[in-house]
Amino acid sequence: MTAERHAARASTTLELGDIALRPWCAADAVALTSACQDPEIARWVSIPQPYEVGDAEAFIEESRTMWSDGSGAAFAIVDATTDRLLGAVSRYGPDGHQATLGCWVAREARGRGVGTRSLRAVADWTLATTAVVRLECFIVAGNETSERMTQRAGFQREGVLRSWDLLRGRPVDCVAYSRIRGESEPGWGG
Repeated sequence: MTAERHAARASTTLELGDIALRPWCAADAVALTSACQDPEIARWVSIPQPYEVGDAEAFIEESRTMWSDGSGAAFAIVDATTDRLLGAVSRYGPDGHQATLGCWVAREARGRGVGTRSLRAVADWTLATTAVVRLECFIVAGNETSERMTQRAGFQREGVLRSWDLLRGRPVDCVAYSRIRGESEPGWGG
């Protein structure tokens, strides 16, 4: 892909009414650091603990690299009016015919459908703009809130993958979800 196309992709913003999904920027480091102090995020997402500004800066740089090298698309979920950070949603890949999505939501934004809408929007956008056939999400077993969010975003539960991932260096079971092109495509942005 040309540098021009990468630059165009890196400026992609998905508008969802009261929220927007936009690429991460350096100015997000303080808000990201603050959000990642939440023990519920650290409980389910493999992030450094304690989470410091340097960790946020490294994450933002990695996110920008994903856009530039085409290995993924990482979005900050923000309030469309104030630009306040509400969470994160990322697509890893495409890798062949598939891509993997992940999402977390800041404490103050939970219970409003922010994660479901964001995950669905990135899934729909991926299916509309790539040749991906299979989208996947892997959720640490026991995270029932994220499982419900993923199901509401149009993904179907496939089963438990034993010791599939590492969380702070320990193997953890993950629940696998997928969404297949053509099975549930309402049109992105909903």
